[in-house]
Amino acid sequence: MKILVVNCGSSSIKYKLYEMDDKSVLAAGGIEKIGLEGAFLKTKINGETKILPFECPTHTEGIKMMFDTLLHPEYGAIKSIDEIKGAGHRIVAGGRFTESQLVTDEMMAEWKTYMDLAPLHNPAHLKGYEAVKALLPELPQVFVFDTAFHQTMPAKAFMYAVPYKYYKEYAIRRYGAHGTSHRFVTDRVCEFLGVKKEDQKIITCHIGNGASISAVDGGKCVDTTMGLTPLEGLMMGTRSGDVDASVVLKIMKDEGLTPDQMSDLLNKKSGLLGISEVSSDMREIGAALAEGNEQCGLALEMYSYRIKKYIGAYAAAMGGVDTIVFTAGVGEHQWDIRENSTKGLEFLGIKLDDEKNHKNFGEEEIISAPDSRVKVVVVPTDEELMIASDTLALI
Repeated sequence: MKILVVNCGSSSIKYKLYEMDDKSVLAAGGIEKIGLEGAFLKTKINGETKILPFECPTHTEGIKMMFDTLLHPEYGAIKSIDEIKGAGHRIVAGGRFTESQLVTDEMMAEWKTYMDLAPLHNPAHLKGYEAVKALLPELPQVFVFDTAFHQTMPAKAFMYAVPYKYYKEYAIRRYGAHGTSHRFVTDRVCEFLGVKKEDQKIITCHIGNGASISAVDGGKCVDTTMGLTPLEGLMMGTRSGDVDASVVLKIMKDEGLTPDQMSDLLNKKSGLLGISEVSSDMREIGAALAEGNEQCGLALEMYSYRIKKYIGAYAAAMGGVDTIVFTAGVGEHQWDIRENSTKGLEFLGIKLDDEKNHKNFGEEEIISAPDSRVKVVVVPTDEELMIASDTLALI
């Protein structure tokens, strides 16, 4: 059975088409610059990358181009649109939903009340869903929520110490994000190590341009770094992560910023970009550091330090740790971030194998030393396969 996975951003669409009989990827691509000049679709055809420019004022045109590409006689993957039996969408914030959902009118009405929980993401996800529905109104569609995995957190972990009425009236609490990735790597690392997740205390580190860490005890999330929105927690590419609320108020007063302008500053102009004043891209920051840029060095030190603090905190919260997983773009490919995030944690039984860590560039592998009590493992994430699997199960 063929399942389409769609991940919509504000000006982009990423997609993969799976044959779920053997979990193979039949086609994959991405559309960039939706609503802007120079829009294009990028896909791989017989191992070669092909870029197809086209006019794309809205997500509807983007989704249509995606289907046209999948059906193309030269480089398409299917002969009929009827071969696709369902579409699964990555959804950042799902509020109270504890598991993936087949989209219905009732479910959609509730989900729309959670739009503000991911102001940079949820509106784009809605556009993607509506674009698919406009072209294929009878196709079953499934929402797979990044927040669902975290709904096992106890109240002591998800509550904020603000007046309780805000929880009752506005559902103000920690929801987390990246849950689809945290769920995938939790299952995969246990399979890889040959252990039962019910017996494991695992810290999963999803470290990319957006970054979060989760404490997973017995297969269930008991705490996570992202909060009401994906802004809280670790320092990220353009997000500030944890910050004293008084800092927010002072900047707003001193600069005369509106709430929307402050949100933009914290979400899009902070983090690595804000500290380095160079880029949010690790490669560009590394290059600038090599040329002597001290602010880039500070940015990287802060970035790793935040990760290290949360690893220590979550080991304490769970009363120990058996396994640490690094995943996502930075976690899978940056040996220096993995090293600096675990250096000094030998007292917890964490010790890397320097040679393995330095050589690993996204390969599934144990990178801890043989005498390390805690296993440190690189596990490439596959959120799309998890979304496809959930979609298949629900339709």
